[in-house]
Amino acid sequence: PVIELAERDAKLVEDLDLKLKYVINTHVHADHITGTGRLKKLVPGCKSILSKKSGGQADILMEDGEKIVFGGQELEVAETPGHTEGCVTYIHRKEGCAFTGDALLIRGCGRTDFQGGSSNTLYKSVWDKILSLPEDFTLYPAHDYKGQTQTSVAEEKKLNPRLTKSEDEFVKIMAELNL
Repeated sequence: PVIELAERDAKLVEDLDLKLKYVINTHVHADHITGTGRLKKLVPGCKSILSKKSGGQADILMEDGEKIVFGGQELEVAETPGHTEGCVTYIHRKEGCAFTGDALLIRGCGRTDFQGGSSNTLYKSVWDKILSLPEDFTLYPAHDYKGQTQTSVAEEKKLNPRLTKSEDEFVKIMAELNL
């Protein structure tokens, strides 16, 4: 969750008369603060979830293959490192979708030049854990700089200008981003 939007998110939970059970992060960065702590204060009783490999603190630390169950729903944790060492994607197989964080963006991917990032690892993670899902799966990245909110496995396999390349070409592209 984005810290600047915590009040908005807590209000929405209240307005819709929902019970927020978990605040789930796909990854953490040293250069910005998550809104998890603020949401936990605004919505007492909810628990934070994060990858064990992230090195961050949370009420529940998850590993590859574990499941998050809430109501009648289930999210599968898939470790997708490369953007950071602790990146995960949450897969909702029943609904045919996945929440990819910054590992896979719409027509792009997260940078790999800091905090344990690795272009080779990211390439393998995305192809092994995300683009190997059924082609009709909807993918929701953490953010998009052009206002789009979703894509699909099929779209990214066809149109992603970085990840449609070979691993060697991808590593070269990432090295030349000059971020």
